[in-house]
Amino acid sequence: MKRMLLKLLTFLSVASLLVSHSQSAVSSVDLGSEWLKVAVVNLKPGQSPISIAINEMSKRKSPALVAFQESTRLLGEEASGIIARYPHGVFSQLRDMIGKPFKQVKHLIDSLYLPFDVVEDSRGAVSFKIDENNNFSVEELLAMVLSYAVNLADTHAKLAVKDFVISVPPYFGQAERKGLMQAAELAGMNVLSLVNEHSGAALQYGIDKDFSNESRHVVFYDMGATTTYATLVYFSAYNAKVYGKTVSVNQFQVKDVRWDAELGGQNMELRLVEYFADEFNKQVGNGVDVRKSPKAMAKLKKQVKRTKEILSANTMAPISVESLYDDIDFRSSITRQKFEELCEDLWERSLVPLREVLNYSGLKMDEIYAVELIGGGTRVPKLQAKLQEYLGRTELDRHLDADEAIVLGASLLAANLSDGIKLNRKLGMVDGSSYGFVVELDGPELQKDESTRQLLAPRMKKLPSKMFRSIIHAKDFEVSLAYESEDLLPPGATSPVFAKYAVSGLAEASEKYSSRNLSSPIKANLHFSLSRSGVLSLDRADAVIEITEWVEVPKKNLIVENVASSSPNISAETAAQNMTVEANENLQSESGTSSASNSTAEELSASNSSAEEPSKTELLTEKRLKKRTFRIVEKTVGPGASLSKEALVDAEAKLEELDKKDADRRRTAELKNNLEGYIYATKEKFETSEDYEKVSTSEERQSFIEKLDEAQEWLYTDGEDATAKEFQERLDVLKAIGDPVFFRFKELTARPASVEHAQKYLGQLQQIVNDWETNKPWLPKDRTDEVLKDSETFKSWLDEKENDQKKTSGFSKPAFTSEEVYEKILKLQDKINSINRIPKPKPKPEKKPKKNETESSAEDAKDSSTTSEKNNTENNKAAYESDGSVTKDSSSTSEKNNAENDKPASESDGLAKEKIDPQPEVHDEL
Repeated sequence: MKRMLLKLLTFLSVASLLVSHSQSAVSSVDLGSEWLKVAVVNLKPGQSPISIAINEMSKRKSPALVAFQESTRLLGEEASGIIARYPHGVFSQLRDMIGKPFKQVKHLIDSLYLPFDVVEDSRGAVSFKIDENNNFSVEELLAMVLSYAVNLADTHAKLAVKDFVISVPPYFGQAERKGLMQAAELAGMNVLSLVNEHSGAALQYGIDKDFSNESRHVVFYDMGATTTYATLVYFSAYNAKVYGKTVSVNQFQVKDVRWDAELGGQNMELRLVEYFADEFNKQVGNGVDVRKSPKAMAKLKKQVKRTKEILSANTMAPISVESLYDDIDFRSSITRQKFEELCEDLWERSLVPLREVLNYSGLKMDEIYAVELIGGGTRVPKLQAKLQEYLGRTELDRHLDADEAIVLGASLLAANLSDGIKLNRKLGMVDGSSYGFVVELDGPELQKDESTRQLLAPRMKKLPSKMFRSIIHAKDFEVSLAYESEDLLPPGATSPVFAKYAVSGLAEASEKYSSRNLSSPIKANLHFSLSRSGVLSLDRADAVIEITEWVEVPKKNLIVENVASSSPNISAETAAQNMTVEANENLQSESGTSSASNSTAEELSASNSSAEEPSKTELLTEKRLKKRTFRIVEKTVGPGASLSKEALVDAEAKLEELDKKDADRRRTAELKNNLEGYIYATKEKFETSEDYEKVSTSEERQSFIEKLDEAQEWLYTDGEDATAKEFQERLDVLKAIGDPVFFRFKELTARPASVEHAQKYLGQLQQIVNDWETNKPWLPKDRTDEVLKDSETFKSWLDEKENDQKKTSGFSKPAFTSEEVYEKILKLQDKINSINRIPKPKPKPEKKPKKNETESSAEDAKDSSTTSEKNNTENNKAAYESDGSVTKDSSSTSEKNNAENDKPASESDGLAKEKIDPQPEVHDEL
């Protein structure tokens, strides 16, 4: 029984885990300059564990756009639909503007012919002017795009998704990563991690491969809309213990990455835009410059994208733009050869990241297992030809989906980092920082030398990592974090320094303890962390103050002599664990008790106190360690400064208000569509079906059609700006007229069908009762009679209502409805089912005749005596009888039983009354 309960509890536990997993989902977002892709990891039964979320247009990628049209905000596909008509209000390229200074963003906007109204904010970053009263930062606009991604994930998973991994290009610096994290926070996302795009692609590449027999170097070459990079990744395997078994686990390490942050497919498109703009200006003449018209340039760029895509598969492509400028149509064409000539300098430039990553690796070309191409830009035939020529290969590797490899790989990381979902497949990932970092100290009495400027994290430092640095100093000072090399800075960065921290409290501590016996100078320890997202920060600053004091300690044991705490060594990064242990064991508060060593001595002394009583007290020298944690004030330098707390609160309020307006707008659009659909569907029914003449008068139909026409006219005039409430009220008025007509129309066929079903069932009812009398005679007769009575009542009601309906006009309310008929049938069925469930009664046990007390006592005494004598005789014989005698007795017993079975029943019963039935022998069940 216990074993069964244990199994049941185990099953329930596993079931509960499965349920919790099935209700969990995580997501990844591949945020590009022009597009975004969303992948969802969901363990719901019947669904693919990892899948791409499609948008409202059933597309697997969505425009990374946000638009404002008067007071309406549009996202994704809706924003894309108005870009040609309202180019000044559709904001794009937001990923490439985050964390950038105003001048660089303005240059980007102008080069792409984007007519945005921008101003410089207090941080030196760009702010977008929507109207006279509203300005939005890049973080706020990007948060709107990310909220669109969240909605796609929620819709696809059919539950609220909170945990996300977002991919970023490798060149993203500290300002960009922090800005993106802040935008995600405004969008309500819990970011488990940012992941470099190349790591996402490497995860997708290695998840289904086996590297236990062969390690390999793979280069990932990615050209997107605005960026190009090449990454060298080393794939291998290691052995690990899993449930006591040795298994091979795949892993990869990013060795190097090189990029061109201003080269992508968009550069090729701009060459075509300039070419066709010149051609249009030449055709029109009269000094016309199409570049001065934002709407014309938006139309031209949209068509150029299609032309470029056609050229990837054809040697010639047309372009056609209606009313490009001043109602003038533009039609032209271009050959692939001409396109390649326009981009001649871009082909050589596209090889630079690949050439650099291979040169720095020191690997020979034949040591590179594969060069995987990802990104939309790699579909251009000329680029593929240049790569083949440089690599000396006739074929390039395209085993990954160029558009979805990154987002699918990032979803694997999301599943691995999530608490709610774990995938069976494992792939170890070691990514590195794209930049090296240094720490600089500045303050009173600090000289600029090797001790005040140190390399904190070299380039490709493992993510995540912890670093420690220390300095002997008695004054407050400033800590600056900077990129290692001024030759390798994030795009737009004007200074290598990206953050500063003020460390205060040292001067106060030095003054406080200067009068006491310091055994060593005050040493400040700085604790840095490089997060999995690639964000470097100073987490805390603290110091250990070592003081020598005279302390009166009762001498209970000689062990207390020469007790002293050793000074911690924390100057090197490798002393991290020692530092932690000493901090936990030896560092006390200022008013704290003695050190851990002294506490141990006191415990040993106490254990011997019964054998040795203290005779006197002595003054002993003891070193005490005092720990102080100093206050850190962070200050981010440059346009990459994060939004302040006040700005964040204001941004959250604005976004919440916009979300509410969007919900109202969607609700209004839904009700408007409902009203419009009701009008058209109703008019079509009246026009195509003559049966409505049977349930409504001509005057009734004519009046209703007039109401429909009136509502339709209002819908396309005054109703254009109506509210959700007005649409609902109009619909309710029409339904109040039309619903009775449609109900009568439905009952034309539904009511006869219900009557036919009822009559058929009543005919079967008598057979059911007859079967009861034959097969279930134990059923109470009053219950079966009640069923027959109810069926007669139902039949009488049905006949009466049918007669009434014959006298009722088709234009009036029906005498009865099909629903009433089915309700009565269901009541009868319920009653029949309850009677059918009455179980067959169990047979009553036969009662034995009672004996008087005298006979009973005499027989009990006789049976007791007989049993006692029999037992004594059998016990005496047991010691002498052989195995054969046992067989004989067994045979005799069998013969006796057979003889008794052959006796008449009355005789057997008499013997049964005189014998006492032996109790069955009990055994433990195995």
